[in-house]
Amino acid sequence: MFARPALPFVKRPALAYAAPRAVGIRVLNFLRLSFALFAGLIVASNASAADARYGRLPAEKLEVTPPSERVRGPAGQMTLRPVTCRAGPMAETRRRIVDVAVQEWGFFGFPIVDYTGLEDEVSFSLERPPWRGRFPALPQEEAVRVAASVAGYWAVTPQGSDMIARQNRAWGEPWGVDGRWADPWSAAFISWVMCESGLGETGQFQRAIAHWTYIDQAIRARDGGASNAGFVAHDIGVEPIAPGDLLCSSRRPAYRSIAERRRQLGIGARTHCDIVVKVDEAGNRIFAIGGNVRRAVSLKLFPAIRAPGKNLRPANLPDVDDERPLFAHLKLRAPSIEANALDNTPTIKALDCVLVFEERHPAYGLLPASIPARAC
Repeated sequence: MFARPALPFVKRPALAYAAPRAVGIRVLNFLRLSFALFAGLIVASNASAADARYGRLPAEKLEVTPPSERVRGPAGQMTLRPVTCRAGPMAETRRRIVDVAVQEWGFFGFPIVDYTGLEDEVSFSLERPPWRGRFPALPQEEAVRVAASVAGYWAVTPQGSDMIARQNRAWGEPWGVDGRWADPWSAAFISWVMCESGLGETGQFQRAIAHWTYIDQAIRARDGGASNAGFVAHDIGVEPIAPGDLLCSSRRPAYRSIAERRRQLGIGARTHCDIVVKVDEAGNRIFAIGGNVRRAVSLKLFPAIRAPGKNLRPANLPDVDDERPLFAHLKLRAPSIEANALDNTPTIKALDCVLVFEERHPAYGLLPASIPARAC
């Protein structure tokens, strides 16, 4: 069991968002959560010093090669360090995908984007940097801290060296490391999670810097090709959604179905996928983690609906993001695990050993209060 640390007052970068109905939860609770991570709640044995300070688990709790281990050198001079992907039985892949994704969410400070209120997000932080573009850049200190991790996500893709070189050039500009990336890294994040979760062969998961590449692989698997592919594509709601699956949206073009994408297989498209980590049937919510969401690895809370005789599925969100409709459910070809897999991840259990339920997180009702007794 971890002892509860005595924590100094330290400000945390502005990374957490939630809907207005959660505003009543005190900012202090979020700070306590972040402080616990900073104060040595979990100390990594093989990770870098930054990884250890900010909450990646030791190998005996969760064996993961930190993404920062896949690159060498400081920001502006980074180069790729070849590290192979993991191989493992498919029976363990689903849980590992969830465990790895949740740990990265913790590394980025547990930010939340809550769509269940269908209202504008507000920040829990005490300070917020000025807006530049659609979303604010990360504070420079935070951008420097996560730079090697984002580069490590890119490193597992075939284009990894080129992407890191492009980012080095961007870091060499007068504004330096400022939290605005030269290229989107959400697909690279998904690729890294799959690489670390046992889907290391290209035939299992086609790692790439663009989501449409592996979406197309899953569509081919649905159509009888790509027999070794780890995921199979379905329209939203056709198959039960489970932790470890992917939910994908599109922007340009704005697809509404697998059939629409099938007509353009192999053609570039602006898409995005998130990893499902919890399905809350009673609360009509689906929890999913994605990369480069508000410039971080963030947890999304989707409202969900169930028509009579149908599967629970994310609700359409025309009032939030009609330009990016969810159109694809990539179902993992692996045995199902419990719907509340998020609750049972090593990262959440480690937090439960330090924080009481009310202090755990501003994500109201995120986890049942019975978990601390089980974890510790």
